[in-house]
Amino acid sequence: MNSPLALVVVVLAASVLSVGVCRRLGLPSLLGYLTVGMLLGPQAFKLIPDSAQARAIAEYGIVFLMFSIGLEFSLPQFRSMRRLVLGLGSAQYLLSLLLFALIALALAQSFASAVVLGAALAMSSTAIGIKLLAERNELSAPVAKPVIGVLLFQDLAVVPLLIVLPALGVGAQTSMAETGWLITKVVVLLGLLLGFGQPVLRAWFRIVAQRKTGELFMLNVLLVTLLLAWLCHIAGLPHALGAFVAGMLIAETEYKLQVEDDIRPFRDVLLGMFFISVGMQLDGGMVLQQFVWVALAVVLLIAGKAAVLQPLARYFGLKTADANIAAALIAPGGEFGFVLLTLGLTTGALPSQAAQVAIAAMLISMLLAPFLPRIAERINKRITANDFLARSADIFKIASESMGRQDHVVICGFGRSGQYLARLLDTEGVSFVALDHDPERVREAIGSVGDTAGRTHDVVFGDARRREALIAAGVERARALVVSFADLEAALKIVGTTRAIRTDLPIVVRTTDEEPIERLLAAGATEVVPEVLEGSLMLASHSLLLLGTPLSKVLRRIRAVREERYSLFQGFYRGASDGNENEDDARLLHTVHLGSGANAVGRTWGEVAAAFRGGDVEVTQIRRGGTRLPRPADEFVFESGDAIVLLGTQRGVSSLELHLIG
Repeated sequence: MNSPLALVVVVLAASVLSVGVCRRLGLPSLLGYLTVGMLLGPQAFKLIPDSAQARAIAEYGIVFLMFSIGLEFSLPQFRSMRRLVLGLGSAQYLLSLLLFALIALALAQSFASAVVLGAALAMSSTAIGIKLLAERNELSAPVAKPVIGVLLFQDLAVVPLLIVLPALGVGAQTSMAETGWLITKVVVLLGLLLGFGQPVLRAWFRIVAQRKTGELFMLNVLLVTLLLAWLCHIAGLPHALGAFVAGMLIAETEYKLQVEDDIRPFRDVLLGMFFISVGMQLDGGMVLQQFVWVALAVVLLIAGKAAVLQPLARYFGLKTADANIAAALIAPGGEFGFVLLTLGLTTGALPSQAAQVAIAAMLISMLLAPFLPRIAERINKRITANDFLARSADIFKIASESMGRQDHVVICGFGRSGQYLARLLDTEGVSFVALDHDPERVREAIGSVGDTAGRTHDVVFGDARRREALIAAGVERARALVVSFADLEAALKIVGTTRAIRTDLPIVVRTTDEEPIERLLAAGATEVVPEVLEGSLMLASHSLLLLGTPLSKVLRRIRAVREERYSLFQGFYRGASDGNENEDDARLLHTVHLGSGANAVGRTWGEVAAAFRGGDVEVTQIRRGGTRLPRPADEFVFESGDAIVLLGTQRGVSSLELHLIG
């Protein structure tokens, strides 16, 4: 293809198509770029020439990738996680590197090639790992911090690797003096930049920001990034090191978020060019010829990294099930692995055939990434089915803490929502037992909740999805159960399990939006509280007040919306009470069970209602055999075993209960 414009159009069209398909399938964009490079490069259709200009543009992709890593680097976060980063992260990476390097040496690779392969294959994908944690709603789970710690160490490890690996190239004869001089330059340059660079950079950005011009600010970001990269190049160091330092310096200023937004388009486009250049080096024909070796490399890559991390995670305090999930998240290859393989090819340290197998294996492992945690969960089910002692210890702890509780509330999840709920319950003198599977959160809660004699509250470690944990928490004796975290699948399991234990227990579930409400109600939830509704009501109330709407009118509007949405609130707001209402008029929720001899069995609701004249009370719902029925019509016929939920005053509820039971 002779026309440069035609070449750009073809590359962009192929990139848009492939990245769009990857996004549709929930796969990382880099897989689309790799595919474009492989198909359009010199190894296949030969539409993209393997030129020095293309490689130079791709190198800028690495520069901006390292800038983004530096921008995300936080010293406070590093200090808080230093045990996991420097302990677990370093052990995992170094042991994985050693394992893959030894395997490469056993397969007759040179020392330099083995080191490059080990360093590249030991890398994991930060983007994929964080994405999978978010999709699984486990960013606050016990498994998250170890995974993030390992990924953070790997990101930091790239910096020294970019400096050291070129010394392994063909013809590189690095003496001890040269190595010492290289280390000295790195230390001096980093010392100067980190010691004196931030005040200068902060002052300069302040001057630029005062001009209040987005174009000028964006140009300034590019200038700083490329200037520091150029300074490192002059000092004989990798461009990427300067970009990483630039990101670190800006990360500690108030301009971080704006810089991140401005740099993202350049980073994504140039990084796409880099991955296209990696794909250009992948020979599909050779990969097919070496398919057995590629398949073996995929197995060794995933199994090797998982086998290294799993026992290390157990040593650092994770339970077996969480350690298995962490190993599955870390096992696939990562973006920086391609960077190191490209560096090895450029310096001649890595032969082409070995690079082909490694690139293909890493690519396939990243395609398999979404399925690995599911496999780990199946393994966990097999293990935990026989791990009676490990499970019984937790259950015994929960049971011993909740023993003697009666009419308490079981709170599933003790995050921020659970803690706010606990404070309100404590204010009203209602006892509770909170279950949470984050050991650190439980440890922090102990001593601050119910630490006095005769305590009525407990925060204990346990998985609320498990039947035995709910029973141990006293759900059979509880007054209500609240699911305070927004995990739909977990909430459905908790509601279903609770309903199998007790059909009459009121269950309140929190969700992020209104989409899953019907599923939760069908599963047995008494009420579902969507965050989007409550947030919108608060947003509307503040907006109306600022617009001059009288407070009384705003309150009436909000009450009307809540009464329409929540069945439990219907009839609750009778007038604008200021809290001086008679306690006898307070409305309560009560469940009545109809036995075989109950007065209402075989009769219609119309007949019962006609005979009842006893006060302010209504039927909010009926549960029959685990099914949630709507409010009864006049022709509704009661059956034995029905659980009838009443809402009203104490006098009205008691009176209707007598009419129902007889």
